Amino acid sequence: MYQGVQSHDRLVVFNNIQILAKAAKLFKIPTVISTVAKDSFSGPFMPEVTELFPKHEIIDRTSMNSWLDANFRKAVAATGKKKFVIAGLWTEACVMFPSLDMLKEGYEIYVPADACGDLSIEAHNRSMDRLVQAGAVPITSCQYVFELQQDWARTETYDGVMDILRAHSPYGIQVRFSKWALGEHASEAGGKTA
Repeated sequence: MYQGVQSHDRLVVFNNIQILAKAAKLFKIPTVISTVAKDSFSGPFMPEVTELFPKHEIIDRTSMNSWLDANFRKAVAATGKKKFVIAGLWTEACVMFPSLDMLKEGYEIYVPADACGDLSIEAHNRSMDRLVQAGAVPITSCQYVFELQQDWARTETYDGVMDILRAHSPYGIQVRFSKWALGEHASEAGGKTA
């Protein structure tokens, strides 16, 4: 599905999906992974994500709208959560359709716009507009991480967050430079973190 993405630089979407997945794993957020006709049409889910969750069943479906798939609905219910972050390819179908249905059923939906992609900028933006009008909350992948972390003094997740940012964000370049210029004692928490 990446081949059709023209709304964003594909590598940006690729990195932002990894930011979401790694943050979910670090903060122990229940995660549901789904594909569409992986063996005959879309291909498998990116191994950079599936390898983070080796025991997860990847729900393969035929519908663009994952909410129409009983196994997907069952996996969502099994999390026991009412707040969901939904990302994927393409925004106008695989992201928008389940989000609209889940909103109708009382779920709170957050859509990291930079971890979704579509056939065009227009397709992505109109889909995001429609999602916001329906009640979804637009976010970015780094907003998600920062909202989970909140405070650089949270030592139990600090190193993991910094590893994610160094690997997948432009901020990581600045972090590497700061550590080089100021030494390993340079810390967003103001002191040694671990």
